[in-house]
Amino acid sequence: MADEHDIGGKSDRPPAAPSAPAKRPGPAPEPRPEAAVRQRGEAQVEDLRRRIDQIDDQLMKLLNSRSACAVEIGRLKRQIGMPVYQPDRDKWLLDRAERNNPGPLDSGAVRRVFERVIDESRRLERLAGEVEGTKRD
Repeated sequence: MADEHDIGGKSDRPPAAPSAPAKRPGPAPEPRPEAAVRQRGEAQVEDLRRRIDQIDDQLMKLLNSRSACAVEIGRLKRQIGMPVYQPDRDKWLLDRAERNNPGPLDSGAVRRVFERVIDESRRLERLAGEVEGTKRD
C-alpha cells in the first residue's frame, strides 16, 4: 500500500528503510585463495622435508658403510706397506663422480662433496693404520 511519501505528500515520519534480505544459513565461507595456496604450499614443503629426512637417513647409512670400508683399507694398506694417499685414485674417483652426475647438482658441487667424502675416508684410513701399527708394536 502506498503511503504519503510515495504519492508526494508530506509526512512527519521518515520513509521506512528497506529491509535487508534475510541471511540463509549455509556452509562457512571458503578461505581466501591466497590462504588456500599458502596452506597447500606449506603442506608440500613439509612433505618434501620429510622426504629429505628419509634421504638423509639413507645417506648416513651409506656414508658409514663407505667409512667402514675405508677403515679396513687403512688396516690393509698398513699391513702391505701401501701409502694412504694415492692421488691417481682420488682423481679417478672425482672424475667418475662428475661423469656420472645426472644433476641437478653441477659438476663443481659434486666435486666438492666427493672431495670431503674422500678426505674423511683418507683420515679414517690413516687412523686405522696408526691403530693397527700401535697394536703390533
